[in-house]
Amino acid sequence: MVFGSCEALNQASQVLGQTGANPSAGEIALGLKQALEVGTTQSSQRLSAKDGFLGNLAIKILFPPEAQKVERTLRTLGFNQLCDNVIVSLNRAAEDAATEAKPIFISAIKQMTLSDASNILLGNQKDAATQYFKRVTSDQLRAKFKPIITKSLANVGATRYWTDAITQYNKIPLVTKINPDLNDYVTQKAMEGLFHEIAEEELKIRENVYARSTSLLQKVFGYADRYKG
Repeated sequence: MVFGSCEALNQASQVLGQTGANPSAGEIALGLKQALEVGTTQSSQRLSAKDGFLGNLAIKILFPPEAQKVERTLRTLGFNQLCDNVIVSLNRAAEDAATEAKPIFISAIKQMTLSDASNILLGNQKDAATQYFKRVTSDQLRAKFKPIITKSLANVGATRYWTDAITQYNKIPLVTKINPDLNDYVTQKAMEGLFHEIAEEELKIRENVYARSTSLLQKVFGYADRYKG
């Protein structure tokens, strides 16, 4: 049975969930992987939609910290639209990149060991799965995201808007000239936003019994509740 297959997991849940005993290590792995596949898929789809980043205040990408004085100065001088254009374009690039996250997470889920699954489910960290994903997928995500973001920043006008903003700022007398690496910054923020959403999905399945939509999830996460209770 392939752990990453939704159909196989649903079939397993119908059979395994009927037993009244505590779940086996295999059931724990199946249940956790089922939950994580659903959660990561939903997170990726949500963030890759229009305004997935821009409309979410928790992860909306703003000017880089070292350039926030640029934004403040430009807005004071009346360049509000230019600043708004920069922010919109940064978030559009992150939304474009988020479409590539799902297969990377599914691959990580398939490679998860029984020990990984047990530690994630029964440990004390409420974001243990998210931390697992950070550990095993960050390099892949960065490698996949950066070229997409670089291309998208150019396509949506971010590179031009950013150049215009920095050029206008650097014309101001006596300011310290700056030009942060926009590609690295947006790539990192896109990854942070994705992990933030996955952590929200993980917390939901851990704490909300109504989010456990199959008998296998109910059995496995119910056992985790009793185990840690």
